[in-house]
Amino acid sequence: MTFTAIDFETAISFHPCSVGIVTVQDGIIVDEYVSLIQPPNNSYSPYTIAVHGITPKDTRFSPTFLDVFPEIKKRLQGQIVVAHNESFDRSVLQKSMAMYELPYQDLDIKDRWECTVKLYRAKGLKPTTLKDCCSVMNIILQHHEALSDARACAKLYVAHLLGA
Repeated sequence: MTFTAIDFETAISFHPCSVGIVTVQDGIIVDEYVSLIQPPNNSYSPYTIAVHGITPKDTRFSPTFLDVFPEIKKRLQGQIVVAHNESFDRSVLQKSMAMYELPYQDLDIKDRWECTVKLYRAKGLKPTTLKDCCSVMNIILQHHEALSDARACAKLYVAHLLGA
């Protein structure tokens, strides 16, 4: 029951504008990290702004992905990584790292992460959005806020490991 949950919010394409990371040891949250991230040219899609509410004004003085990467690496390296819809968050991380020529293999994590969407779909839950899973499991969620999403994902994964 030791793992790290991560959630990215994106500005446009794969470019993150926020990251939330929750570290769990023996089923207990022991560390949380959140940061806004300034995407390249501080560019946003109107669609993504409508989803999470983060705007160029919010990130104009924020660190870049390269600036926050040491914190991300410190928390992910060598860990079991969990995400809700892991292919999205994994892709954001991999493409962002590639953009800055950071080798993904240096993280020493699996190519495929644990995915709470797949786990809860296998339990028969439909739909399996983070909001729906949290509602069924009575987990508090401020949806599309990266730290809240990562925390909720961590709690869903712990519940899964406990057989809930």
